[in-house]
Amino acid sequence: MTMIDSTEPVRRLRCALFVDFDNVYIGLQRLDPAAAEAFAGTPAHWLAGLETGNDADGEFSRRFLVRACYLNPSAFSQFRPNFTRAGFSVVDCPSLTQQGKSSADINLVLDAVDALSAETRYDEFVILSADADFTPLALRFRAADRRVTIVTAGPAASAYRAVADTVVTADELAELVKHPEPALEETAVPPEPAAAVVEPRRATSRAQAPSAPAKAPAATPSGQARKAVLRLVRTADRPMTGGVVAQAAQRADPSVITSGWEGMGSFFPWLARVVPELGAATRPAPGFVWDPKRFSEADLPNVGDVALPPLQRQVVDVTDIPNLPTERYGILLTALAQDVNTVPFDRPVTAKRVRDACQAAGAPIGRGSVNTVIAGILYAGLDLNAKPTAKKVAETWADNVIGLCRGARMELSPQDVAAIRAWVGGGLLKR
Repeated sequence: MTMIDSTEPVRRLRCALFVDFDNVYIGLQRLDPAAAEAFAGTPAHWLAGLETGNDADGEFSRRFLVRACYLNPSAFSQFRPNFTRAGFSVVDCPSLTQQGKSSADINLVLDAVDALSAETRYDEFVILSADADFTPLALRFRAADRRVTIVTAGPAASAYRAVADTVVTADELAELVKHPEPALEETAVPPEPAAAVVEPRRATSRAQAPSAPAKAPAATPSGQARKAVLRLVRTADRPMTGGVVAQAAQRADPSVITSGWEGMGSFFPWLARVVPELGAATRPAPGFVWDPKRFSEADLPNVGDVALPPLQRQVVDVTDIPNLPTERYGILLTALAQDVNTVPFDRPVTAKRVRDACQAAGAPIGRGSVNTVIAGILYAGLDLNAKPTAKKVAETWADNVIGLCRGARMELSPQDVAAIRAWVGGGLLKR
């Protein structure tokens, strides 16, 4: 007989999952061909990675009652058995137009609306697609008081992302499909011998001091709080404010407050002792926490940001491109071109090298900003293995930004287009 541990209840959501296969596969191919093949070849792996989640109310697990995949059989029929074996209902969506557009969108919407009105009440609807055409559908889900999770494989429109409770970005999806994370079962880390004081604007990640033998960590009060903090920060799409992370720790273990953050007095010193593998800084206010494997201090708000004219501010707001001045865009784009002309392009490794090159040049540009630019260039169709010039890289990035603006329905005059290109082109597009 199976024994259920009721001491730590975890919410279980009834979910309906809809996969726009063509959109996701093609998007991943542009970003990371290996990730595209993993997505299509082993769907059971990334599906397992989506079965757990975390929100403002704590942890939850997903039970996918509906698993539907919509693909064009004339182009992708070889992948059908993989999804069938993973428990998906595969819906053939052949091309119905001379332009080659399949019927996936309309089939997905019809089935999703049916699921919304079904006798079974689905707590969450999960859509794998970057197609902004699904924005009205997501709005319908929200109006019915259902959770919405969007998993993108491309530059999804800001309005589409805004209607979701959770967004899994293309970079996160690429990592998920290639390296599906098992259920997180963190072992408690013994406290450091001495309390670490968080200094302003310095990461708190450090190796544990070798002195003094560690005490047995079996029942440390901070175990659940540590686990909640790790889950929240490692799944965030940007550095998080200290207050939000502290609240997650308090919800998981209210005793951290009654104990005065286990004798540390406040949240950031507690974080440095209990979760030393995370990065943290108390400045700029209100303080931030991040996953150092994906972000750095250069990714923090107001670090590297500049005051922008109204047009540029609107572009940043509606497209989520990095808020960098012209000269820093120039450094980033030049460093990227130099790197791919020197060594073969490999997205994760290239992004790290370019980030390091920018910072060595005195430009505090974070890896998140570098990833955004690389992804935009790839989505725009430039082959970075073809050793493009810095000007070609800048042209492609600028074209991508203009496309994002028009996709967001910004009305741009020829003067606006010229100003945006001069800015995001880093001064490399001067005639």
